[in-house]
Amino acid sequence: MKSSIILVTNNGLGNADIPLQQKLAVKYFELLSQNNELPSAICFYTEGVKLTMADSPALEQLKVLESKGVRIIICSTCLDYYGIKDKVQIGIVGGMPDIIEAQTKASKVITI
Repeated sequence: MKSSIILVTNNGLGNADIPLQQKLAVKYFELLSQNNELPSAICFYTEGVKLTMADSPALEQLKVLESKGVRIIICSTCLDYYGIKDKVQIGIVGGMPDIIEAQTKASKVITI
């Protein structure tokens, strides 16, 4: 898992109502943070960037992952599109080049 990255493209997991998607994301990141092996990065783009905002229910779990060395990369184009760049609470604001670099260095890319 150490050379893997996770791509987050939704404001939660799956295609259910947003509260359920977010509840699943919270549980996923919580359980992920308890693993001995963590991904090298979690990349957020499209609606996934909304999970990095101050009001995100998954923010605390993401902070734990970041404190354990997982890089959190957030798409600046997506933040600009939604007009929420000033609400980011975690990670680094990067662009597609940063996400592509993480993907090319990874041995496995997991999209959730």
